[in-house]
Amino acid sequence: MTRPCTLTRTLLLLAGAAGAWLPVLALAQAVGGGPFATGAASFQTNLLTILSPIAVIAVMVLGVASWFNKVSWWWCAAAAMGLILVFGAPQIVGWVRGMAGV
Repeated sequence: MTRPCTLTRTLLLLAGAAGAWLPVLALAQAVGGGPFATGAASFQTNLLTILSPIAVIAVMVLGVASWFNKVSWWWCAAAAMGLILVFGAPQIVGWVRGMAGV
């Protein structure tokens, strides 16, 4: 009769030890971010580096087209707002997260 009691105690001890380590394992990804977060951040940095000169040329073309009334000024303003949102996304997200306390 002592055998099932010992087995039950051992299983409860192992379950308790595993349960104690679960928060440590859950918080392990919060520090480094994992490979997906690292790859996504690297991709975003490289993409913005490549698209920056293209965006500058696009703004110049839109400005000239608006100047000669080939494109509405509203299109030019909307394109400028879109570029601000695309290239300012990391700062905007950081600002919103700071306001939310995350």
